[in-house]
Amino acid sequence: MTQVAVPTPPVERGRVEAKAGRVKKRMTSRVASVIALVIAVLWTIPTFGLFLSSFREPDLIESTGWWTVFQNPGFSLQNYQEVLLSGSSSAPQLGEYFINSLFIAIPATLFPLALAAMAAYAFAWIKFKGSSTLFVLVFALQIVPLQLALIPLLQMTVAFLHPAMRSISDVIPMIPDQQYLPVWIAHTIFALPLATFLLHNFISEIPRDVIEAARVDGAGHGQIFLKVVLPLAMPALASVAIFQFLWVWNDLLVALVFSSGTPDTAPLTQRLAELAGSRGQSWARLTAGAFVSLVVPLIVFFSLQRYFVRGLLAGSAKG
Repeated sequence: MTQVAVPTPPVERGRVEAKAGRVKKRMTSRVASVIALVIAVLWTIPTFGLFLSSFREPDLIESTGWWTVFQNPGFSLQNYQEVLLSGSSSAPQLGEYFINSLFIAIPATLFPLALAAMAAYAFAWIKFKGSSTLFVLVFALQIVPLQLALIPLLQMTVAFLHPAMRSISDVIPMIPDQQYLPVWIAHTIFALPLATFLLHNFISEIPRDVIEAARVDGAGHGQIFLKVVLPLAMPALASVAIFQFLWVWNDLLVALVFSSGTPDTAPLTQRLAELAGSRGQSWARLTAGAFVSLVVPLIVFFSLQRYFVRGLLAGSAKG
C-alpha cells in the first residue's frame, strides 16, 4: 500500500499562526490589556494569600491575617508535614489520595478525548444518513444539567456495573471490586458532548484538499484519522485535554457520587473537603493541602500552554 501523503507541518503551522495573528490584531488594545492585567492581579492576590498562609504557624493563621505577615512573622513547614507525613486520623497522609486523583484524571481525560476525536472526524468527513441530525442531538446534550443526570446514571451503575465488577473480582481475585471504572465512565459521558463539538469545529476546518490527497494515495478513514487529522488537530486536542483534566482534577461532586469514598478510590478533592471540617477548623492544614493539589494542574497547563492559545484561535478567522 502506498504511503499516505501527509501535509508539510510548517505549511499548516504558518496558516494557523497567520489566522491567530489576524485575530490577535483585531482583539488587542491597550484598554483590553489594562483590564486583563487588573483581573489577573485581583485573581492572584487571594492565591498569594493562601500560599503565605500555608507556611504560617496555625496559631498565627487563626489570630492574624496573612497581610500582617511582616508585623507577625512566623513561618514553618508544620502544615505541609501534617498533610504529607502525618498518619493520624485527623490529618492522614494525602499521598494516597494524590495517586488516586492521578489514576482518575488521566484516563478520564484520555477516554473522552479519544472518543470525541473519532466522533468529530466522523461528523466532519464521513457523510451518512442522519449525520446532521445526530450531531445536533449530541450538541443539545450540553444543555442537560450535570446534577439532573447523576441519579439515573448512578442507578444504572449500581444495577449493572457494580455486579459486573464484583463478578470479575470473584473470578480474578487480583482485580479489586472497588475500582475507578464508575468515575471514569461518568466523567467520559459528561465530557463527550462538549469535546465532540469543539473538536468538530476544528477538524472540519482542515482543508478538503488534504483529505482528498490522502484518499487518492489509497488511505482509508483509519489512516487519514491517525496520520493526517490527529497531527493537524493537536492544538485543539491539547486545549480540550487541559479543560478536561482541570475539570476532573478539581471535581468533587462526581467523585462523591461515583467513588466508594474509601482511601482506595477517593480523590484528593474529597479528602480536602474532609480536612476543612464542618466549621473550617482545619484551615492551616487545608491551605497546605490546597497547594499540594495545585502542583499537577500547573504542570499540565504550562506544559501544554503553547498549544492552548493556538487551539483557541485556530478556526476563528476565515481565509
